Amino acid sequence: MSDYILEMTNITKTFPGVKALDNVTFKLRPGTVHALMGENGAGKSTLMKCLFGIYHRDGGKIIFDGKEVDFKESKEAIDAGISMIHQELQPIRMMTIAENVFLGNYPLGKFNLVDHAKMNEETKTLLNEVGLYIDPKTLLNELTVSQMQSVEIAKAISHNAKIVIMDEPTSSLTSSEVEKLFEIIDSLKAKNIGIIYISHKMDEILRISDDISIMRDGQYVGTWPASEMTTAKIIQNMVGRELTSLFPPKTNVVSDEVILRVDGLTSPNPLSFKDASFELYKGEVLGIGGLVGAQRTELMEALYGLRVLERGEISVHGQPVTIKKPADAIANKIALVTEDRRYNGIFGVLSITDNASIAALKQYVGGFGLLNEQKMNEVVDSNVSRLRVKTPSNKTQIGSLSGGNQQKVILARWLANNPDILILDEPTRGIDVGAKYEIYQIINNLAAEGKAIIMITSEMSELLGVSDRIMVMCEGRVSGFLDRDEATQESVMTLATKFMVGEQEGE
Repeated sequence: MSDYILEMTNITKTFPGVKALDNVTFKLRPGTVHALMGENGAGKSTLMKCLFGIYHRDGGKIIFDGKEVDFKESKEAIDAGISMIHQELQPIRMMTIAENVFLGNYPLGKFNLVDHAKMNEETKTLLNEVGLYIDPKTLLNELTVSQMQSVEIAKAISHNAKIVIMDEPTSSLTSSEVEKLFEIIDSLKAKNIGIIYISHKMDEILRISDDISIMRDGQYVGTWPASEMTTAKIIQNMVGRELTSLFPPKTNVVSDEVILRVDGLTSPNPLSFKDASFELYKGEVLGIGGLVGAQRTELMEALYGLRVLERGEISVHGQPVTIKKPADAIANKIALVTEDRRYNGIFGVLSITDNASIAALKQYVGGFGLLNEQKMNEVVDSNVSRLRVKTPSNKTQIGSLSGGNQQKVILARWLANNPDILILDEPTRGIDVGAKYEIYQIINNLAAEGKAIIMITSEMSELLGVSDRIMVMCEGRVSGFLDRDEATQESVMTLATKFMVGEQEGE
């Protein structure tokens, strides 16, 4: 009898112009966590989608639980005992949590109708298991990204699976939520369930994994016991070279010219941001730190015109401006790269050219109100080349690119508008270490050109390594500022919990 619950051998998969998988082998032991690692575009997610029935492989063999399988659709994989938490969340936002958890598998009662009471009760139990104490009848649209991630985990463990695939499961979770996830994983291991864990977070991988497999450019590099690996060894095998530094050297010079001044921005929602004030300088990367729920994203979305303000003033280049909608922000040369690429960043079924040009279409209108496609293609080609987007063609659908390359295309979209202020919300979420370095270099270069950049990030190393100055938020309020040379993990966390501690002491 085999020692493995899953054996994938010589798996191949080709898309037009791209060989995504080239004779890849992967084996999983029951009751273990097997990390699958590689740069974006290495083929990790493609391999898992071939297992899960989303893609049909061109060649190779899959043996699951002692039998050769060839799933034609995801439902077959789920019914056989395989669950998958996808990197890009795809919930149905106008349905309830319970309806999402039991989608396609609703419990039926009398007259073959959905038993909502049973569904809500079972969902409540599952939510409690993942530490999410929310009414199962709540619409998904009302949840944060981290809460939706927890719902996806609850959904995955509801199927009594023999294998659970977790593709970047902690990308939007707080440290306490991550700890809860690790407890869930330990309980799954105790039940002899095999976990395939895809992540770019080295500390997580080395802490939780039993085995580590690495892929590069669609090929299998090797498998090692996690106990024998270090961060340096993993990176070297992932990128094929030694990466001596995680962050490029700073080349920008911060001017004393104030590009943006925000004074007393307050949301009408009493639980959101209040009295937020700060300045942003030409050539500066202002990092915004804080725990999930600090209202960082909400503040930036209000600055961009996506949320209503109760009061507050905004000045750009010393002139007061009114921003009530994104068009107002764009007119004032403000750009926003959102946190959730798939939901409100990319147009997945459109081409790279369409995605990179859509924010600046007015620039390409020629005679008779028609698009000047030659001019549009020239600008797109220039920015795509400048940002080194890996793609067979600019006519390729953006949805087929890796997360890192999708992010570059979104940056190319805004560079076409030549913004003075660029807001980046979690710019490297779900992106591998090599692609992260390239994004950091792009941020550095833009700041060196005089752009003013605001970067929200939940990764402490990124906040400390990329920012020139750090603004920390807590409970919707700005709790303090730190210069680059004085910022430490401890000083950031002190400010990130400042008002929480104060409230506790005052009780």
